[in-house]
Amino acid sequence: MSVTEAAATRHSPDWLILSIACIAQFMVVLDVSIVNVALPQMGADLHFTYSSAQWVINAYVLTFAGFLLLGGRMADFFGRRLVYLTGILIFTLASIGAGFAQTGGQMIAIRAVQGLGGAILAPATLTIIVTTFQGPRLPKAIGAWSAVAGAGGAVGGLLGGILTGWASWRWVFFINVPFGLVAGVVAALYLREIRNRDATAKLDVTGSVLVTGGLASVIYAVVNTTTHSWTSSTTLSWLIGGVALLVAFLFWEGRVASHPLMPFRIFRSRSLSTANVIMFLVGGTFFAMWYFLTYYFQGVLKYGPVKAGFAFLPMAIAIIAGAQISSRLINRVGVRPLLQVGATLATLGFLWISLIQPHSSYWGSIFVPGFLCAFAMGLLFSPLALSATSGVDRADAGLASGVLNTSRQVGGSLALAILATVATDRTHSLLHSVTIAAAHTSGYQRAFQISAAVTFIALLATFALPRLSGRAVTPAQSVEAT
Repeated sequence: MSVTEAAATRHSPDWLILSIACIAQFMVVLDVSIVNVALPQMGADLHFTYSSAQWVINAYVLTFAGFLLLGGRMADFFGRRLVYLTGILIFTLASIGAGFAQTGGQMIAIRAVQGLGGAILAPATLTIIVTTFQGPRLPKAIGAWSAVAGAGGAVGGLLGGILTGWASWRWVFFINVPFGLVAGVVAALYLREIRNRDATAKLDVTGSVLVTGGLASVIYAVVNTTTHSWTSSTTLSWLIGGVALLVAFLFWEGRVASHPLMPFRIFRSRSLSTANVIMFLVGGTFFAMWYFLTYYFQGVLKYGPVKAGFAFLPMAIAIIAGAQISSRLINRVGVRPLLQVGATLATLGFLWISLIQPHSSYWGSIFVPGFLCAFAMGLLFSPLALSATSGVDRADAGLASGVLNTSRQVGGSLALAILATVATDRTHSLLHSVTIAAAHTSGYQRAFQISAAVTFIALLATFALPRLSGRAVTPAQSVEAT
């Protein structure tokens, strides 16, 4: 049965199916940003240093990124409903564990498990949308999904501040539990199964382990440059080991694996390939923005957690507005113009916010550029999701969504590691000549300047995209409902 036929026989209303997908996507994105505001207090309780605190985020993001492709293939092989419920269960249980963590080691280990749950869950959410909505309804559904996903990044700062300030940092994890319970029950009751009838249920676990290990080794090497030089044996060993694992991953996928995790044929689609390059670039800069602003608000401007959280509220509104505007304009102007406008606004926003000073006011120096960057994020994610899935057979919908989410998460993890290292080096070089606040601010300035350069490169990459409108979506095929 085709997806179109499945949609015709499905009794659950569209708004309910869309809600099932959006709630889960909100959870997995929220869990990256909600931790940021809580990091200072969490670090004090669990004895994290400034650099090691990154691993509370990176442990989640690395397993998330490394196993996203596997999660995408699981959605294709085993069906969107089963994979969704599996992911939501792992993610919710790990959230409970993180909330009760007593040591830094426990926290990092549980966050890795939570990332695994997110990697299984996230591709299923986009697969649910792509296999449910057809024609002009698809851009609107992806727009809602993108708005919720983007808002999760900004709302996380607000919610994390409120929970940390009024209760405890542990509640930034416990808050996932009611979301997970509601999403799991509703999906079990109302979500019909759709799977690829031609798929053979064999997963490339070796590929997932190789790519996850390679990424983790490279990022660990970058993060450790705050204590070991780039030319030290420790740094070089981790870098060489990571690169070797990534090369082994490429060889395994191209020559050995009978059912590769990432079939290279999917990159024959210029639309998908270019969209992933752009997502890798812009996703990384936005990901790091929340991290640096959190420490700027609390460490330099001396905001409390609640005030720092509310400082992110206008950005959450901007993301939602950008995503909704983007989804309504795709059919009229096409994908490429929206991406070009979004990348331009992001570049201007990062340049502007790089002018912050130790005594800058929120309304004078952060509100407008922060709003611009967040609005750009909302504009970008809907057309990127559409570009990445429009030229792909619906039998590979899970794979396409997994690749796109992987690009975003890998870009975010690498950007955080590299930009945090650059910011720390800049700060340390100035500590002997300026105040601590000025030194930290200069580090954040440098990170935002590099972010502006990266988003400008993303702008140039948009010219490689084929011209697509919101209606340029191939018909679904090779899947069946059960």
